[in-house]
Amino acid sequence: MRSLRRSRTGSGVDAPPDAAESPSDAAESPPVPASLAQGAARAEQPGGPAVRRRRRLRRILVAAPFLVVLSWAIVSYSAWMLQPTSMQWNARSAEWVRNEVPFGNWLVDQGESIDYSLNAPKTGGPQLKSLPTVGLNPPRTSPPKSQAAAWPPPVKPVFSHPLPGEGVWKPTGPPVDGGPPVLLTTFRPELDYPQTVAYVAWFDPTRTEIGYYPGRYEPPNAAVRGPMMVPYDQRSRLLATFNGGFTYTDGANGSADNGRTNEPLKDGNATLIGYRDGRIAIVNWSGGPDVASDVAWARQSLAPILWNGQLNPQLDDNPDSPQWGYTLGGLARVWRTGVGIDRRGNLIYVAADDQTVISLAKILQHVGAVRAMEFDINPEWHTLITYTHGAKGLVPTMVGPNPMQSPTRYLVPDDRDFFAVYQPLPGPVTVPFK
Repeated sequence: MRSLRRSRTGSGVDAPPDAAESPSDAAESPPVPASLAQGAARAEQPGGPAVRRRRRLRRILVAAPFLVVLSWAIVSYSAWMLQPTSMQWNARSAEWVRNEVPFGNWLVDQGESIDYSLNAPKTGGPQLKSLPTVGLNPPRTSPPKSQAAAWPPPVKPVFSHPLPGEGVWKPTGPPVDGGPPVLLTTFRPELDYPQTVAYVAWFDPTRTEIGYYPGRYEPPNAAVRGPMMVPYDQRSRLLATFNGGFTYTDGANGSADNGRTNEPLKDGNATLIGYRDGRIAIVNWSGGPDVASDVAWARQSLAPILWNGQLNPQLDDNPDSPQWGYTLGGLARVWRTGVGIDRRGNLIYVAADDQTVISLAKILQHVGAVRAMEFDINPEWHTLITYTHGAKGLVPTMVGPNPMQSPTRYLVPDDRDFFAVYQPLPGPVTVPFK
């Protein structure tokens, strides 16, 4: 007999047959306690435990990549900064970004470009009353005609009323073969910036011998790293030192020493070359990744900025110029250095503040260079040092103010590559590492 359920009214009257339970209801589940039902409802409510767990999981998934990147950055930066260095903290940090962070070179260039644009020098201002003292006073007696002919002509003043000694060459260091191996001068290069001073050095390759030295980290892959400073046993003939060019990562700037390649040379880059026979030249490189056997050393730095006495027509005032670097536009007036070769094959080095790549090229052109290239830029790196030899040993003198570097910069291991100017020795030119 079919069992009938009782009415919900509790009257005891059986429900009609059509009100019978369906098979799914035949086995009725036990009732859910009210406390559990209320808990489940609260869990699904906004702010409930389940919702909070889901939110927490989403936060973890979002934060995990950032934590991984942050952990890598902390470890990488700490390891980088704990390495031996001659740089100040801020410069070394910028180098970490350039070398270790993806697109770091671009990021630093963009940051520097913005900073320089905001702090660009203003035109005008008061005139200088005197120029910095550089070099030694030239002899009062007139030099022999043969010696006078070897001197470069005085630098023509830009201002109508030149200051005392402006553009006048002065020797530094001991004479070699009766003549000065190194000459120095200063002058004001631009009418619109009357307080800007250009520091210029002239090197006679017949009375000097120049060596190129890798630093601690630049170039990155040196065939011979060497002492990273002027070798001790070469200091008795040391005349001057000056900074190198753009880093290898800024334009694939190759270099070589004693016939061995540090970084492969790139065709189209301006290349300062010292030959084994003593000649110095700037060439537009087209010789492949390695140097020939007649090359003592070579150092590249971007493209030429001056060629056959004329400015490179590709120079521009665009601060984002891909060829000259993101900080090399007209809005980025900073300390810049460059080297040039005059018509007689002498080497000229220039350092000046508040310069663009174009104004630097004009300075080199003005002082007599017919070919020129840009070397390192920014306040940290410009370094021209001359040396005198006294009873107490070697005495360095910084030419051009640079509070970020010491006059002993290249007498201790340094991070960047550099050039040393020596009194010459008989025989073919080589770079002495000992």
